[in-house]
Amino acid sequence: MRTLPKDFIMGGATAAYQAEGATQIDGKGPVAWDSFLIEKGRYTAEPASDFYHQYPVDIELCKKFNIDSIRLSIAWSRIFPDGFGEVNQLGVDFYHSVFSECISNGIIPFVTIHHFDTPKNLFEKGDFLNRENIEHFVNFAKFCFEEFKEIEYWSTFNEIYPLATNQYLTGVFPPEIKFDFEKVITCLHNMMYAHARVVNIFKEGNYRGKIGVVHSLEPKYPYSDKPEDIHAAKVDEALSVRFLLDATYLGEYSSSTWNLVQEILYKNNMSVSIDSNDFIEMRKASERNDFLGINNYVSHWVKAYEEESTLFYNTTGEKGTQVYRIKGVGERVPREDLPKTDWDWIIYPEGLYDLLTFIKEEYPNYKEIYITENGLGFKDEFTDGIILDEPRIDYLRGNFESISRAIDDGVNVKGYFIWSLMDVFSWVNGYDKRYGLFYVDFETQKRYPKESAYWYKLVSQTKTII
Repeated sequence: MRTLPKDFIMGGATAAYQAEGATQIDGKGPVAWDSFLIEKGRYTAEPASDFYHQYPVDIELCKKFNIDSIRLSIAWSRIFPDGFGEVNQLGVDFYHSVFSECISNGIIPFVTIHHFDTPKNLFEKGDFLNRENIEHFVNFAKFCFEEFKEIEYWSTFNEIYPLATNQYLTGVFPPEIKFDFEKVITCLHNMMYAHARVVNIFKEGNYRGKIGVVHSLEPKYPYSDKPEDIHAAKVDEALSVRFLLDATYLGEYSSSTWNLVQEILYKNNMSVSIDSNDFIEMRKASERNDFLGINNYVSHWVKAYEEESTLFYNTTGEKGTQVYRIKGVGERVPREDLPKTDWDWIIYPEGLYDLLTFIKEEYPNYKEIYITENGLGFKDEFTDGIILDEPRIDYLRGNFESISRAIDDGVNVKGYFIWSLMDVFSWVNGYDKRYGLFYVDFETQKRYPKESAYWYKLVSQTKTII
């Protein structure tokens, strides 16, 4: 059996909007999701997992099940209801209480500053397409550093690529814009510039702790050995992986990455210009990142595709319905020899190993890596308080073995956060797609440990992948 280092952090991940509930109380300002979900009429984030009131229960479960750390985010609009200006003291007090509860129970709070929940006031002014909002975000981050001095681990953003693409390419997030690569690239760059600004403020302010960023990174493989499929995989990788890692660790975009991104724009009759002055901050920050957070669930096989873009996002768990064909990028095609979830996500633990070794080889100035999200969305069956989720255990075991192999091969992976600690609200799937170690009865808010929670506890205690 493979093992993990003795100091390897075993954590559980959450996010403010997906876990807290309490979207309308104690002075919290609105976010675009509030009205968007009501208009869609399928579900809302009320009460989610009611972490706003249930956090002592969840932290106690962490302690009981040997979970070292909770990854959570600060809701920007709970601190600044309008995104700037007057501070909501009740929001500040809430997070101090959560952090205090964590620390007093020996649980490390691993805090994200932005997790898909820009205040509505700023979102309606263009979100991160609007450069003025970068200034508001930087000020919010600085407020957090000054106020929450008890925090040792900070992430600037969660999943910049999915935010940009779900808002402006797939259209499954508000404002539901599709196939606009000008907005996608502009958003990606502006958020990476904002990340750099915040990292530099953190380091130059000599604040306590470490700072990094959380990227969603999904390996891309050619569907065949045809030259056009090999090229399509490189294009998809340039947009979804290298663009972000170049910005993070080079402080600019390599000529090969930029040329492939320009190819996408050209084929879609679009163009983007970037202010070269941004690279001054980005280059400075590129050597200051203390860690990289990686969210990884899936790998993709890509074949050439030059027709008009067409997408269907599987939000219901009806297996076999997902379609991803993007003009100038490629078509993601499932490999029939590999298992996939009901939501058409291919299960391929080898992809995580490939990704980790890729980062070590291509971006050697990285310092530490945390797997900040990884897990299996599943339609858990609840029978008399018992949840047997062996497919989740199998999924986790495969990914932990890949991490262990990567560590043996010299990749500095320091910890792992399962998505998710407890069942939470899903942005595009509502409440049917469950990821948690702890089953949440969303009507009573009672928590029930799943079989996977007991397995996770044993791995955490023994650092042996059983």
